[in-house]
Amino acid sequence: MRWRWGAPLALVLLTACVPAHRRASWAIYPLQRAQPHDGLAIVSQPDGYGLHLWLETDTTQPGLCRPRWLADPARLFNGNGSAPFSSGLATRAELFEAVARQDVRRALRRELQALCTARAPKARWQWSEPPRNAAEIRVQTFPLVEEQDLLPPASEVRQREEALLRGSQAP
Repeated sequence: MRWRWGAPLALVLLTACVPAHRRASWAIYPLQRAQPHDGLAIVSQPDGYGLHLWLETDTTQPGLCRPRWLADPARLFNGNGSAPFSSGLATRAELFEAVARQDVRRALRRELQALCTARAPKARWQWSEPPRNAAEIRVQTFPLVEEQDLLPPASEVRQREEALLRGSQAP
């Protein structure tokens, strides 16, 4: 009977002996990119390293707003500090590990719903689960950039500006 509790107790004691800076805090909090609710920080590694998930919405269907999952998260630095920031890429394996956690999915749902409310206030919110493995990742397709969407050559713009300054029409 005594040995039954010995192994779990030893594991707890060994874990408790690991300094805080050597284990992940699994802190989860909003980390804004360009507007409120468009980023989520997840401290998933020791020393404040982790993921900065960039949150996007899909409003391609009229009246509907849902998550658009970006499968390549940014690397979070100083996640336990006063000035967290992100740079570069984290691995997809880290993303899958993070989204397997219920607390992470709960925070994602909360932030994405708030982002949808801000971007499309009249649209109906529809949750979809994040990808949990590589097979679930769907490649996002975006409309092609057409020639009329491109800027004209800089020399042509300069000629038009000079013509306007002279008060004549551009050729």
